[in-house]
Amino acid sequence: MPVQGIFGTTVELLGKTLDLRAKRQTMISSNLANVETPGYTPTDVSFESQLKSAIKGGAKESGVTNPRHIPLKGRAASLERVQGDVVEVDTRTTGPDGNGVEMETEMGRLAENQIMYNASVQLLTKKFDELKQAIRGTL
Repeated sequence: MPVQGIFGTTVELLGKTLDLRAKRQTMISSNLANVETPGYTPTDVSFESQLKSAIKGGAKESGVTNPRHIPLKGRAASLERVQGDVVEVDTRTTGPDGNGVEMETEMGRLAENQIMYNASVQLLTKKFDELKQAIRGTL
């Protein structure tokens, strides 16, 4: 749920990142659950490039034709549109039953995604702590 303009782009970006990382966690978990399903092709959510372009091109996507124009919705609207693309994971080996899930690879991706999720939560917590201190006047 976006909080448009109140906290700035950082909070909205971190919130969107958490949503997308949770979506990726579900995909990886699904891959692991289907490790013995014949013919299963593992999937992932690709969103990093979409986030980068939403941050860099937020003003361009909101209909601004001149850099001196004021964007109507700005980057928050661009971030809202980022949903990530479901892509098939390239596998090096496919089992005799056609299953492409590599348990070790998926477990590594699961751990990496969890670490990135936790880092985003810590950054978001720090941002809210700073806002709380500013409200209390204890900066």
